[in-house]
Amino acid sequence: MTDAAARAFQVDLHGVVDLLARHLYSGPRVYLRELLQNGVDAITARRAVDPGCPATVRLRPLADGSLLVVDSGVGLTRAEAEELLATVGRSSKRDLDLGVGREEFLGQFGIGLLSAFMVADRIELVSRSARDPQAPAVRWRGHADGSYDLVELPDADVPPGSTVRLRPRRDLEHWLAGETVAALAAEFGSLLPVDVAVEVPLGSGASAAPVDEVADAPPAADALPADGAPRPGHAWRRVSEPEAPWARAYPDEAARARALARYCEQTFGFTPLAHVDLAVPLAGVSGVAFVLPAAVPPGGGGSHRVYLKRMLLGARVEGLLPEWAFFVRCVIDASGLRPTASREQLYTDEVLLATQEALADAVRSWTLRTLESSTALARQFVATHHLAVRSLALTDDTMLDLAARILPYETTDGTLTLAEVAAEHGQVVYAPTLEEYKRIAPVARAQGVAVVNAGYVYDADLLARLAARGPGRGLGEVRPLGAGDIAQVLAPVTPERELATLDAVRAGGEVLRPLDTELVLRTFEPAELPAVLLHDRDGDHQRDLRAAMAEADDVWSDVLAGFAAPAAARQLVLNDASTLVRDLLDAPPGEVTAAGLRSLYVSALLLSGEPLRARDAELMTGSMSVLLRAGLRGGGGGVRADGGAAGWTGADDEAAGGPAGEERA
Repeated sequence: MTDAAARAFQVDLHGVVDLLARHLYSGPRVYLRELLQNGVDAITARRAVDPGCPATVRLRPLADGSLLVVDSGVGLTRAEAEELLATVGRSSKRDLDLGVGREEFLGQFGIGLLSAFMVADRIELVSRSARDPQAPAVRWRGHADGSYDLVELPDADVPPGSTVRLRPRRDLEHWLAGETVAALAAEFGSLLPVDVAVEVPLGSGASAAPVDEVADAPPAADALPADGAPRPGHAWRRVSEPEAPWARAYPDEAARARALARYCEQTFGFTPLAHVDLAVPLAGVSGVAFVLPAAVPPGGGGSHRVYLKRMLLGARVEGLLPEWAFFVRCVIDASGLRPTASREQLYTDEVLLATQEALADAVRSWTLRTLESSTALARQFVATHHLAVRSLALTDDTMLDLAARILPYETTDGTLTLAEVAAEHGQVVYAPTLEEYKRIAPVARAQGVAVVNAGYVYDADLLARLAARGPGRGLGEVRPLGAGDIAQVLAPVTPERELATLDAVRAGGEVLRPLDTELVLRTFEPAELPAVLLHDRDGDHQRDLRAAMAEADDVWSDVLAGFAAPAAARQLVLNDASTLVRDLLDAPPGEVTAAGLRSLYVSALLLSGEPLRARDAELMTGSMSVLLRAGLRGGGGGVRADGGAAGWTGADDEAAGGPAGEERA
C-alpha cells in the first residue's frame, strides 16, 4: 500500500467571484468598502513599525473609466505579494507578525481584494514595503479568468504603500464613476480614523485630465503625485472625519444636541425629538440613539446603523435593540463585536448578547427618566410613542406602574389615565376587546359607569397584567368587564309592564331562538338606543366550536366534542325606553313584526363592532325585504291570507294621536 501524494485544491476564480457577488455580499457596491478596509488595515500595520507614518487613502476616478485607490500603508514585498495575493483566503493580518493584536484590524477573512472582481475585469496592485525600504516595488496584476503575473519594479520611484487600479467590467462602468465612488466612500468611510478623500472636478464644467493606460510603468508615479496634489481642475473631497460626532468636544450640551440633531438629519433624514447616549465599554461600543419625531407601528422599525472600528458594517442592522424600542434609530461604533462573513450583519455570540442587553437598558433608563420628569418632552413623547411605552410595560414592572399613571386611555368618561379612573371610581373595569367596549359604551356612558377601552394594541395584555397583580398600587381592583357590570345599568321594567309585554317577549324569543339568542326587556339610557347585544367570550367560543363540529368529519367531530361545554345564550336586550321598541312590542304578531325584531338584532350586532357573517347578512337582507314590502303596501305587523300586509294604516296612526314613530299614551 502506497501513500497518496497530497494535492492542493484548484480554485475557479469565476466561481469565487460568483459566490461573492451572489451569495456572500449584498451587491457590487461593497467592493469599495473592501478596498477601504484593506487600505486602513495596511495603515494600521504600518503604524506598528512607524507610529508617525501618514494615514491617507486617496481615490481617483480616471477618464478612461478605471479607478485608483492609493494608501500610505505598510506595503508588500515580492514574497509577501506572492504568498498573499495568489492564495484565496490568505490574510496578512493573520500570518504576519506585526506586533499588533488581531482585533486592531477591520478585515477578518482575507478575500477583500477579490471582491473588486465583481466590478473589474483586471486588478493591478503596485506596492512598496515600509518594513523593508530596500526591497524594490512590486506589481501584481490579476485577471478575472484566474490568471495573474507578479514582477519587481527596481527602478520605480514608488513611496511606501500600495496603489490599486481597477479596470471596469463591461456594463459595470458606473460603479467606478466619480460620483458613485464619492457616494460610496462617504457611505462606508465617513467615520474612518484615517484621511480618506476622493478626487472630484472643480465645478460642473471641469473635465478630468487624460491619463495614459498603464503598461509597465507603475501607476503611482504617473497617476498620483508624491505630494498628493490633485490634478489640474480637480480637488480632494474629504469624506472622513477624525472623530465620531458623539465623541467630539462641544462648548456645552446645547451645542452638542444641535450638532447631533444635524448629524441625524444628514444620516437618517429626520430631526429627532431627543438623543440617548450609548456606551458599552467592555465591548468597545459607543454611539447615540435618536428618538423618532413621529409614531411608527410596532415592528415598523428596528434597523440601525452600525460601524465596526469606524468602518460601516451596515445601514440597516437588525436585532440591536429589543422590539419595544422601535421608537429609536441608533448609530454605534464597536471594536469588540464580530461581523458575519459578509460584513453586513453582526455575528451572534455572548459579547453581542451582553451588548444588546446594555443598550436596551440605556434606552429604558432614558425613557423612565424622561417620563418621570413631567416636562414638555415627556408629554410630547407620550403623545407620539405611547405604543412603545405600552410594549415595554408588558415586560417591565417599573414601566407598568408608570404607564398606569401617565398613559391615556379611551374610557366612557373621556380620555383618562388608569390612575385617574381609579381615583374617581375606586376600581378599573376594562373591556378587553373593541367590540365589547362599543357594545356597552353608550349604555355605560349614559349611566355614569366608567369602562376602559382595552381593545387597542397591547392594552388588553397590559390591563390583564395589572389585574393579575391584585388590588393596590393606587389602582384598586383591576378587572375585565363582567355580566354583572352590564346588568346593574339595565334596569328591569315595572311588574305591570312586564306582564303587559309577556306574550310579545315570549313570541320574540321564539323568533331569535335559531340565532342562539334570548330576548330580554329592560329599560336604560340612552333612550335613543333601542337594543344591545350581550354575550361572553366563553359562550362565543363554544358556539364556534359547535359550528366547527357540524362541518367536520366524524373523527374530528369526536375530537372537538371533547372541548365542548354548555354555552350561555346571547341576549338581545330591548330598551323599553325606546319608542321604536314599544311600537314593536305593541304590534300584532306576524312576519313583519318578526322582521323588525331581526333588524334590531342585526343593528345591535353592528353596533357591537362585530363583522356580519354570511348568515347575518342574509338575515338582514331578508328582514329589509319584508319591511320594505310591508311599507310599500301600507302594511303593519300581520300578514293576510292573500299575502298582503295587514295591521296599522295611516288612519290607525291618526286615531292613535300621531305618527307611528311617536309613543302612544
